[in-house]
Amino acid sequence: RSFRNPDDLNRQFRDWLDTVANVRLHATTRRIVSEHFAEEQPALTALPAAPYNAVLTIERRVSHEGMVSVGGNLYSVPDATRKRVVEVQNHPREIRIFEDRVLIAVHPVLDGRNQRRVDPAHRRLAPVRSATVPLPTGREITRRSLGFYEAVGRRLAGTEVRP
Repeated sequence: RSFRNPDDLNRQFRDWLDTVANVRLHATTRRIVSEHFAEEQPALTALPAAPYNAVLTIERRVSHEGMVSVGGNLYSVPDATRKRVVEVQNHPREIRIFEDRVLIAVHPVLDGRNQRRVDPAHRRLAPVRSATVPLPTGREITRRSLGFYEAVGRRLAGTEVRP
């Protein structure tokens, strides 16, 4: 079939419903579709005004890197997370992660797959290590003149001056 514009498409669709789809004998119910609908219509109620909040709740294991896999992507949890298994609510636009029913992380849903989202607030800074090297104990370093070190350097370089 072809149509000239959306109005023509809708007119053809309505005509098909009225002449083909709704007047046929339904294979499963063995009833005429339009007659069955007419019987059930009084019992139907209006849909709620607000959209239904469809939430998929799943359990996920926290990786050793502090990440949770949802929909092929990785999302961070705080370093302080104690449990290895957390509850994840997959909302249409965001991921909410709970530990013992307490919200611990919220991330926007990432598009595609194989992506990572790390909230910087989830990561504690690693302790700063001292840059000083401890001196060996029990031995004292011998003091020598600079001439001694110059002679050692020349000898190692092969430019030793012999007296």
